[in-house]
Amino acid sequence: MTLFPRLTGWVFRRGVSPWSDPKPIREELFSIERMREHARSLAVAQGVTAEPIKGLALVERLGDNAAVLLDCHRAIAKAADEGGAITPAAEWLLDNYHLVERQIHAVRSDLPSSYYWQLPKLADGPFAGYPRVFGLTWAFVAHSDSRFDPEMFRAFVRAYQEVQPLAIGELWALAITLRIVLIENLRRLALGVVGNRTARLLADLVADRLL
Repeated sequence: MTLFPRLTGWVFRRGVSPWSDPKPIREELFSIERMREHARSLAVAQGVTAEPIKGLALVERLGDNAAVLLDCHRAIAKAADEGGAITPAAEWLLDNYHLVERQIHAVRSDLPSSYYWQLPKLADGPFAGYPRVFGLTWAFVAHSDSRFDPEMFRAFVRAYQEVQPLAIGELWALAITLRIVLIENLRRLALGVVGNRTARLLADLVADRLL
């Protein structure tokens, strides 16, 4: 019995941009066997365009993510300098921002436009025009809650290739697109952290005025 309709429907809704939902990239957490089944379903569902299009550039979103993460880092650093209480998630970004910056620079260096445009692009769904491996790594991140397990990732990719082999260039790009998706998810989590802090400050201000 195929899991295709249930497991892949969220990935291939028509007319929905991957950037339109601000919530973290998080779906049902899968075991390694469920990951394998999901990969096979994705391989059936992901059609690649035959049209000679360049596709959409992930580097533009990466640049936007870099700017947002820098703003969040500055906001958290300002709050810490002023003696405000910060959450463990905010503290993590404060302590590890330099590592995030390094990953962003690495992606820009490792994925030149001349190579990026050669990657097979998806023909349909919210990832239409983006590389097939981008949709693949997005699904992995969503169902692993951003926890990178090398064994599970290898099993996921191998199961996908049992149905639809990936090109050599796509295999090389897997690690890069995985980092892109993780950075995207970090952006969403960071905005949530800063937004929650702002909401608490506003609530405190209203309470002070009422009292």
